Amino acid sequence: MEFLKPEEQLKQLKKGVVDLVSEEELLKKLKYSYEKKKPLRIKAGFDPSRPDLHLGHTVLLNKMRQFQMLGHQAIFLIGDFTALIGDPTGKNEMRPPLTPEEIEENAKTYAKQVFKVLDAEKTEVVYNNSWFKKFSAADFIRLSSKYTVARMLERDDFQKRFSSHSPIALHEFLYPLVQGHDSVELKADVELGGTDQIFNLLVGRDLQTKAEQAPQCVLTVPILEGLDGVQKMSKSLDNYIGLEDSPKDMFGKTMKVSDELMIRWYTLLTDYTLEQLEQLKSDLASGAIHPRTAKVQLAQIIVERFHSKEAAANALEEFDRVFVNKGLPDEIPEVELAAENIGICALLVKMGLAQSNGDARRAIQGRAVEIDGEKVDDPKLFMDLKSGSEMIFRNGKKKYAKLKVSP
Repeated sequence: MEFLKPEEQLKQLKKGVVDLVSEEELLKKLKYSYEKKKPLRIKAGFDPSRPDLHLGHTVLLNKMRQFQMLGHQAIFLIGDFTALIGDPTGKNEMRPPLTPEEIEENAKTYAKQVFKVLDAEKTEVVYNNSWFKKFSAADFIRLSSKYTVARMLERDDFQKRFSSHSPIALHEFLYPLVQGHDSVELKADVELGGTDQIFNLLVGRDLQTKAEQAPQCVLTVPILEGLDGVQKMSKSLDNYIGLEDSPKDMFGKTMKVSDELMIRWYTLLTDYTLEQLEQLKSDLASGAIHPRTAKVQLAQIIVERFHSKEAAANALEEFDRVFVNKGLPDEIPEVELAAENIGICALLVKMGLAQSNGDARRAIQGRAVEIDGEKVDDPKLFMDLKSGSEMIFRNGKKKYAKLKVSP
């Protein structure tokens, strides 16, 4: 792909993009790069505000990877300085900044996880504290002089907070300026971001122009909805799939998404071309492909990308065994108890398979409880736990435990 003509590169790069400022400028940069055989510098910044990357982050990383496949240089910027400020994007109140220790620890995991998507040989990892730690108070005053309060209040989230009389701290105005100055330091040709970052990315263009640099082009990508199909994928909302999740969890969580969200994930998380996406939609509409089949295929693509082809095959096999063939999962929690005579309801609570005796009784009455594959019908059943015995307990479709009675 890295030998494609500029016009074809532009066509590929526009896939899945929401904002492009501007198409004419980007084509000009691509032509210059092609003629001079000089890769463009593609910047994307991530504040290490949480310890793990998730699939939502990879929408942006996939676009950066696409630039890499076309022969360009990726600059993965870890915002260890900007994280001290706290990104106000989309916030209706001030967010408490992280401690330097939290930022350092999170940054380490980012640097490790990013290469699950990007090509390490074509990626430059940089930390913006490497230049901002040299800034004096006078330097920050000079940086602040480059933008007006009126311009800052054009930003949507600042405008809403100002109109509703919600507090805006002065340091929050620094965030777009600091992010924009990163582009000056890195001499970025293109900056990527989510649609909620458009204001900050445009500030970068302005600051580059004032520094007498060619302004970067700006590309924004959609915000990925999480497992609920409504909210932005977020660890705090527990609707995410982490890049460090096990193959089993990645596969199982993907199988839970709605049919509508599945198509969006195909669009934003896979390398499917526009033609392949249209064919998939057509096949689903006509019934040529069952939604479950398409979802299994998506789950395998995701697991294979972040783990391996073998891991994807094993995850599918276990999913079918548990949820289709009603077999047992590979990993079942083990509980060790002393020999005793105990009621089944109290036993289920002890094993962590029920929250209370009442919860256990209702599960048994609903025929949800099994011991070694046999249904339990009597909530008053007493179990004589003999030393050395082992049994598999199940409550519902997913709660399993292996009981070992200690000698």
